[in-house]
Formats: sequence, structure tokens, C-alpha cells
Amino acid sequence: MSPRVRAALAPSTAFAFLAAGFILYTGGLTAWAERTWFAGLLLTGVPIIWKTTRGLLARRFAADVVASLAILASIILLSPVPGLIVALMQTGGEALERYAEGRASLAVRELEATAPRTAHRVADGVTTDIPVDQVAVGDVLLVRPGELIPCDAVVIEGRSSIDASRLTGEPVPVDASAGTSLMSGSVNGASPLTIRARNLASQSQYARIVELVRTAQASKSPFQRMADRYAIWFTPATILVCAVTLALSRDWNRVLAVLVVATPCPLILATPIAIIGGINQAARRMVIFRTGNALEQLGAVTAVVLDKTGTITIGRPRVSRVVALDGFEESEVLRLASGVEEGSSHLMARTLVEETVSRGIVPPATLQVEEAPGQGVWGRIGNHEVAVGGRSFIVGRYPGTRESFASHDGDGLQAYVAIDGKAAAIIEYADALRPGVAGFIARLRGLGVHRVLLLSGDSSDNVAAMAASAGITEARGSLLPEDKSRLVRDLMDAGETVVMMGDGTNDAPALSTAHVGVALAAGGGGISAEAADVVLLADNPASLLDALTISRRTLRIARQSLRMGMALSGIAV
Repeated sequence: MSPRVRAALAPSTAFAFLAAGFILYTGGLTAWAERTWFAGLLLTGVPIIWKTTRGLLARRFAADVVASLAILASIILLSPVPGLIVALMQTGGEALERYAEGRASLAVRELEATAPRTAHRVADGVTTDIPVDQVAVGDVLLVRPGELIPCDAVVIEGRSSIDASRLTGEPVPVDASAGTSLMSGSVNGASPLTIRARNLASQSQYARIVELVRTAQASKSPFQRMADRYAIWFTPATILVCAVTLALSRDWNRVLAVLVVATPCPLILATPIAIIGGINQAARRMVIFRTGNALEQLGAVTAVVLDKTGTITIGRPRVSRVVALDGFEESEVLRLASGVEEGSSHLMARTLVEETVSRGIVPPATLQVEEAPGQGVWGRIGNHEVAVGGRSFIVGRYPGTRESFASHDGDGLQAYVAIDGKAAAIIEYADALRPGVAGFIARLRGLGVHRVLLLSGDSSDNVAAMAASAGITEARGSLLPEDKSRLVRDLMDAGETVVMMGDGTNDAPALSTAHVGVALAAGGGGISAEAADVVLLADNPASLLDALTISRRTLRIARQSLRMGMALSGIAV
């Protein structure tokens, strides 16, 4: 039975006993009515008292102390109706909170479910499938196209492209050849690789991410709800009034009356009702709060930490510039280059074709295509021989292009084009900022967020450039998942209320560590959505602004209800 179902049964039980007793009472069966009410009080009230007692022993001072005292007094004084009504309110408030919380995070289980399971060990020319936990350091393994790298390893034979985006957050595949180090959990491209294990699977990068998420979730400090903060002074005041009442009247029934009217209905009901309203309003704007605590904490945010790739950037490289060489026309270069790239499965090839088509240029049919995985592609289009790929691939095939390409060398991600053996163009790629990111950052600051940080596994230079374009003054690059988590923890230790926003597996530890983890999940979310407290269904980080606004308005309404309700309780006392 789920926690939400169990929580809903308690107020239903209290109401059923209360109603049954009133039916018996109106039928003249007063004694049976009293017995029914008392049985209901014991059944629903004792668990409340026990839960409150455990919390106090653990030094958690919550809003249910007065309610528990009222229930206890009703049991002792054999006056079940007031106690049963209080139990109905208390369990009803808890049921509302459970409803607001939704389901618990499955981040660790999701991570473990998607971890590499099988490895192909090569020994004496024979390939054997083994469980990944049986891989030993130094084992030679075969990784077939499309498979996960089972453990941290180094390539000893083969060439391929490796998708490490789920670990590093960077969308550009990495070319792998003999000597290239690989991280577990990366995805092999179109060609098989022979690798040598450098770490056990349990000590590899993917396993470290799983452990980081587990540790972060276990070490999160308990959150003190708004109602509990108000209860810190309201409850002692109520107990003091009860003591004075007993001293003056010597009547325990008057003490019970004080406890019943002082039972803080606003502390029990106002906050969860307001939070449910806020959660529903946010859902209509495609923002999912997975817990009521997340909505409360988001309203107090002082620092926002952003991942770069896929969060403030589009998340995949685009053609940023085409440098035509030696009299070649840019449009003709794109036309011929995209013609041979259509036959490649490489991410950069698809990007180039998309750029060409977006300019209204139709890629021509290719007569013959050959691809060197992770290096480049060559083909014939009409009377032209066209090659596109890395510089070493093009120069190795056409040594006469070396000087032309060297004189136009630049930074960043580049592809080189040769047509009929001549250096034709250099195509530059870059990940681009999402439209409106600078305005989003400015509005965050306008909402009282005084620190905005950009963290990424990308190179520090690229991260700094993106941060400057977005109006972010604090940026760090070349970070592993544990580095991001550590930096978030440092901010929290410095007294900041931290929101972390990301979209990849590599962000999951930091999302779990932060006070509030926010995941962009337009593409399904995966692990990041499971590790987060808030999920943005729209592919737009600016949805965080809606979440912040709704959170703060919800808390303002809850505070109004708390203050007015406690004032009425005070008058009743």
C-alpha cells in the first residue's frame, strides 16, 4: 500500500467513526455512541501521539504537538468527541501533504537500471559474455556498435565515435582510437572497439555517479516547514495558557477546552491547502513540483546554479561559420559537403545537412560513399571527389591541403572540406545560447537571486564565453559530476538557498544535493527528472521564473492564513 493511500485512510477512518457515533447518538444509543467515538479516537489518535513523541525524541518540534496534547487529554478524560475531531483535522492535513508530495524519487533505481550489465571478454581469441561485475582490471573487452562502455577503459584497437553526453553533458561525440581513455556509461558509435579495463565496474565513473546521487539524497538536511516554524512559539504559548487555566480553575475539562480551541487548524491545514493550490497552478504552466517542500524552499532561493549544455544552450552543435578557401563558393561547398555527409551517421554530419537544407540548398545524390568512423567521409558527386572530416583525415588523404588548412587554423570544433583534392573550406561548429537567456538571467536577479553560477564539463574557455554572452559573472568549466555536486554543497554551507538546474545524467548528483533540483525534461527527462524536485516539462529554462513566482505567491497566501488562523485561535482561547 502506497504512503498516499495509507495517509488517505486515516482521515476517512476518523470521519467514519465520528459519523457512526452521531448516528447512534441521535438514535438514543448514547452508550454505544460513546464507545464508537472512543474506539475511533484510539484507532486514529494513538498513532498521532506516537508519531509526535518520536519526533520530539529526535528533537523535531512540529505543529502537531498541541493536537497530540488535545488527543491525549481527550483519552485521559474519556471525552472522545473533541479528540476525534482534532484527529480528523490532523490526519486530514497529513493526507493533503502526502497528496502534494506525489511519488518519491526513483533516481538511484533509475541510474542502477540503466547501468552497463554485460561485458564481452576476449581471451585467447574467444569472446565470452560475462556480468559486468566480473570484469577485472586488465581484461580485454569487445564493445560492439551502440553498446555502453562497461567500465573505465582505454582503447587498444579500433576507431569509433563515443557519445559521452550522459556523463559530461557535451553533445559532440568524441573520436576514439588506440590510446583514448573511455568512461563507463558512454555509448559506442558505429564501429567496434577493443578496450582494456582500467577500473572495476564498481569503481568506474558511472558507479561513482550512482553513489553520489545516493549519498546526496541521504545527507539532505531535514527541511523545517513553515507551519513548524510558527509552532515553535505558538505551542509553548498554548501550554502556558493551559497551565494558567489549571492553576486558576483546578478543572481539567477547561484545560481540554483550551487545547481543543487552540489546536492550530491553520498550522495543520492552511499550508498544505495553499501548497496544493500552488502545485496545481504550476502544473497548468507545465511545471511539476514533486514535493510540497520543494515549493516552500524555492520561494526562499538566493543562488541559482545552471548547467550549460542543454540548459542555457540549445544542446547540440550548429554550424556557426563556413570559411570558403581558394576561390570556392560557400553555397557550393555546403551543397557538395552535405551530399557526402548524408551517408554518415555522425552527429556533425546530420548537423551540416540540416544547415544546408535550412538555407534552401538541396544536397545532391552521391554516387559512392566511404566512411572512416570517427575520422571522416569521402564520396563522388558527379565529376567531383569530395571529402569531409577531421584535419588529419583530409591531410592524410590529400597532403597538398596541409598548408592551406594550417594558415586558417582556429579554435573550437571544426570540420575540413576538400573538393577534387584541394582545400575547399573549414566549417566551424558551436553550441548556441537559447534565445532570451540573457533576459532570463536578468529577471532571475530581479526576483532577488543574487548569485547565478554556470557549471559545465565543457572546457573552461568555452564556458567563460557562454557565461559572458548570457550575463553570468561566475562560471566554472572542465567539471566532473562530483565537482558540480561539491560546488553546490559549498554554496549551501555558505548559507545560500541553492537551486540547481540541469538536464543530463551528469547533473543528477548536483540536482540531488541542492536544496531544490530543477530538471529540464522536454525530451523525457530520464535520470535528471528522477533526481530533481521540480521538473520543467517545457523546453525552456525561463519556466523557472514561473515556478519562482508561483512559489512566492503561494507562501504569501499560506502566511496570511497562518497568521489570521492563529489570531482566531488566540481569541477562542
